[in-house]
Amino acid sequence: MARGRVTALPARPDIDPEVQTFLDTMRADWAAFPPFDTLPLPERRAATEKVRARWTAGGPVMARTVEEVFEAGGHALRVRIHVPEGAPDPVPALLYLHGGGFTLFSIDTHDRLAREYAAAGGFAVIALDYPLAPEHKFPAALDYILAFVLALGRNAPRWGVDPARIAIGGDSAGGNLAFALCLRLRDRGKLGAIRAILSNYGGFSARISDESEARFGGPDAILNRAEAEEYWANYLRDERDAHDPYACPIHADLTDFPPVFLATPECDLVAEHSLRMAERLREAGVEMQGKLYKGATHSFLEAMAISALARQAIADGAHFVRDRLFE
Repeated sequence: MARGRVTALPARPDIDPEVQTFLDTMRADWAAFPPFDTLPLPERRAATEKVRARWTAGGPVMARTVEEVFEAGGHALRVRIHVPEGAPDPVPALLYLHGGGFTLFSIDTHDRLAREYAAAGGFAVIALDYPLAPEHKFPAALDYILAFVLALGRNAPRWGVDPARIAIGGDSAGGNLAFALCLRLRDRGKLGAIRAILSNYGGFSARISDESEARFGGPDAILNRAEAEEYWANYLRDERDAHDPYACPIHADLTDFPPVFLATPECDLVAEHSLRMAERLREAGVEMQGKLYKGATHSFLEAMAISALARQAIADGAHFVRDRLFE
């Protein structure tokens, strides 16, 4: 049964002051670099890692952290497993997929977020790099993540992770990939171990409405329609992919999905995607909790060092996942 219904967005909400400080600080840090849209892609990626470095520093200390390289489909990318103090052995785990428009970021930019979830929920967090676009277009990232999950039964025991109790989560593009992965697993009859989905401001469609751009976009927004459209152009092979449920899960049949938590920032360009996804989940009879974070913007979870709102959202998601991994 669906619960925790998210209501329609109000007009022109104010940004939370601590989130605004986060945005202003990032804007100041970006001033050390040439304009973002003038940088070649490798330099964009390097710059985003540097700008995000201050926000991933500090945070909870783990009982142990393991880093390995996972190889599949010709890709050899990093996987990092954080296990918090007091965790059982074997420990249930959240596989967390970073955002970045399928194009940017890494397990390093999201390392503190992964540790915060592990500490708040008492479960392990598995952070996985995946092939980035446009070098690797849809469905390369999804194929790679699927291969990783299908190999968990072989790899999890040496990490002390219970492969029968797994949740899938992510933010922005990572939220998209979390849904798409569960679609793939369900359609292969392999969804049994997945106990929950955690989606933070997921981008579930290549379409951004005029209304959303007018209210939350523009040149000063942390994410605007032009930037989002560039990311989708990087990820999709052609227009047909925009209608493929594995690329844009807003079009998917969500029957038999595990419980879902949708964290929706009030002041976010893609908040409309989460609101529509909440409707789709209710229509499919999926257990769902949706929470609208007033004054929050896209990427606000990264402000956890200074934002009480971000810390509350992390706690909300961690508790939702914990309750389903340990039931």
